[in-house]
Amino acid sequence: MRIFISAGEASGDLYASRLVEVLKARHPGAEFFGCAGPRMQAAGVRAVVDQRSLAVVGIVEVIPHIPRILGELNKLVRASAAEPPDVAILTDSPSFHLPLARKLKRQGVPVVYLIAPQAWAWKQGRVKTMRATLDRLLCIFPFEEEFFQKHDVPAVYIGHPLSRLAKPKLARAEFCSKLGVPEDTRIVALLPGSRHGELARHLPILLDAAQRIRDRHLVTFVLPLPAGFGLQETRFWEPVRAASIQVIEGHTWDALAQAELALAASGTVTIEAAMLGTPMVTFYRVNALSWYLQRWRVRTPFLTMVNLVAGRRVVPELIQDQMTAEHIAAEALTLLEDVDARQTMCAGLAEVAKKLGSERDPMEIAADWVEKATSTRRGSLQSQGGETVHAS
Repeated sequence: MRIFISAGEASGDLYASRLVEVLKARHPGAEFFGCAGPRMQAAGVRAVVDQRSLAVVGIVEVIPHIPRILGELNKLVRASAAEPPDVAILTDSPSFHLPLARKLKRQGVPVVYLIAPQAWAWKQGRVKTMRATLDRLLCIFPFEEEFFQKHDVPAVYIGHPLSRLAKPKLARAEFCSKLGVPEDTRIVALLPGSRHGELARHLPILLDAAQRIRDRHLVTFVLPLPAGFGLQETRFWEPVRAASIQVIEGHTWDALAQAELALAASGTVTIEAAMLGTPMVTFYRVNALSWYLQRWRVRTPFLTMVNLVAGRRVVPELIQDQMTAEHIAAEALTLLEDVDARQTMCAGLAEVAKKLGSERDPMEIAADWVEKATSTRRGSLQSQGGETVHAS
């Protein structure tokens, strides 16, 4: 079995790597290649393109990178043509993966899409492309299945992978020992995002907010980064270290599990925090022009996924101009000082975690659908006399 698999960002790299592990357990001889980050590569995926080269967010921010990103896309298309896979698995990152899905479909490759594009929130025009190119859409939020099926996209809800994956590895004593702090230290996790653009936009505000919190409370700030992220960017880390904030790689879930509070960029990490029951303040900021061009198209009452799943405001959302050091610090201090506010939020987070659970491991369910797409492909080839047909 030859499987093309692609992820465009860190969270997709995590989910796809877990799916590779499940498929390898079922098919030890399977070969995997495509766009892979460090986790996928560690799981045995041959990287035609490195996932980290695609980590750009925002309409305006992406413009200078378009030629390079198109080059990476075409590199993947050529690799698929040279070594025709039995199936393609595309994970999240719809701006990159939906154009890729069209090209793979023309090659006759079945496409399974893991992590549904948020067409229910904005860019609903993507549904037409999805209907024409996807053999199966694997949804990780319960309300997505009904939306996409209503638009004739073959969608199925599998449960959220983080319901099984988001677990700490270190006990409290081990984690505090790694940080070099006493076990009774109050820990606040800073999660500005894993992309360099996010760090550039969020870190200065977050460092200011951290100082305001520290003026009122004796806390230890820790900034966890994905494994393999690298600390060579001195423009980021010098001010962090100057502020006595500890940077740690590869222990995001440990940091969240041991933190009394998380200050988190709106994204996958908010679901991770919910799964681990960590109270949080969420925020996000993009280029002002990107915000102007995108905001009017968003049709949801909330922008943070935790609140969307809950159907109400469980955690604060400080988006764009609302993301200031003063606002972040004020919300954080409320959660550090008000026991009732913490308990109310924790109850809401538990509700979200329960909604996103599933009886079976979501990646096992995903593997079932990948196998079905593969068997359909093979059956089609046999009916054609064993020859692979590539559309021009």
